[in-house]
Amino acid sequence: MELTVLVQDIHRLSHELERLERKYGIMSATFYEWYTSGEEPANDAWVLDFEKWAGLYEVWCDRQRAYSEALKTVRRQHVPFHQILRPALA
Repeated sequence: MELTVLVQDIHRLSHELERLERKYGIMSATFYEWYTSGEEPANDAWVLDFEKWAGLYEVWCDRQRAYSEALKTVRRQHVPFHQILRPALA
């Protein structure tokens, strides 16, 4: 996956994760650690949000890893920095 696509995905996912973090008052990493421990939510109305949140966090982590791997590949290929920049059009 191209770096610019990964960056766009990461930002889109970050926006959604931030919305849930603000709603429930904890960071996504903290939530995910709790969620994967198997403990049930205190409120049944939270179940759908928590399933979505966990899925978004897993995809966000995957995109972060993919970005790091793609960047390592670019560095191994000695691609000049200016060639990987993709400024947004004005």
